This record gives sequence, C-alpha cells and structure tokens, in this order.
Amino acid sequence: MAGRKPLSESQQLIARRRVARRLAMQGAYQWLITGNSFQDIYLYFQEELELAADFRKSDPAFFHKLLRCAIEGGDELNNRITPHLDRSLVQVDPIEHAVLRVATCELLNHLETPYKVVVNEYVNLAKKYGAEQAHKFINGVLDKVATDIRPLESAANRK
Repeated sequence: MAGRKPLSESQQLIARRRVARRLAMQGAYQWLITGNSFQDIYLYFQEELELAADFRKSDPAFFHKLLRCAIEGGDELNNRITPHLDRSLVQVDPIEHAVLRVATCELLNHLETPYKVVVNEYVNLAKKYGAEQAHKFINGVLDKVATDIRPLESAANRK
C-alpha cells in the first residue's frame, strides 16, 4: 500500500458508482424474488450490516435512482428488454433479469455514462453473479437495448 497515490475524484466517482450498480442489481433481484416495495428494499440496504457498509461506499443518489427505476419502471423496462430476448422475460434467470432492468435504467437516465461503459459494467456483474454463460447473454441483449435507446451514440461507436 505504501507509495500508492490516492484516487482522483473521477476515480472515486467511478468506484462509488460501481458499488451502486452492484447494490441496485442486488436490490432489483430481491424485488423480483420477494415483491417487496422499493421503500422496504431501500431501507433494508441501509440497515442490514454488510449491505449498509457497502451502501456507505456507494454513490447513494445514483443507487437510489437506479433501484427506484428498476423496481418501478414496469412496462417501459419490459418493453425495452423483451424484443431482444430469445425467450419470455419470466424465463430469464432472476439475476440476469435484475442486471437487464438496472442496466436499462442507466441507459435511459444516465446519458453522461457512455453506453459502452454501461454495457461493460453490467457484463462484469453478470460474470461475477450470473450463470456460467450469462455475461454473453447480457452483452448481446444490452447491446441491442443500447442501440434502441441511444441510436446516435451507438451508430457513432460502430463506425
């Protein structure tokens, strides 16, 4: 540890947002499994010891926005995701479903984050928490969702 430079402000923001994404994915998964309200899940993440420690390392406003959108996004999120699936949404593994919901929220509401970064962050979550080949599925679906949501940005990246 000696000799390591402290993280710059932008590196700290990236790290806090990465934690917020993981927590939002876990919260969306919890919602898919339990059906609990946004408020109940949000409070749980602040009260449960291990999650609260992670919550303090996150960007709390970013987490709040992602989780609320993932839980309350309803038909809009389903309509953004479903056309790009090879099966019905209810047949998608709950972890993968949670990843897709949160990622779609970020693509819709956080235009400051390049879509390639969004896709990459959620592919990494799928690698860590999903089934063996989940990351490939997530990558393929999110790339199509991103192209629909951000056509100009994705077209510029394909040149």
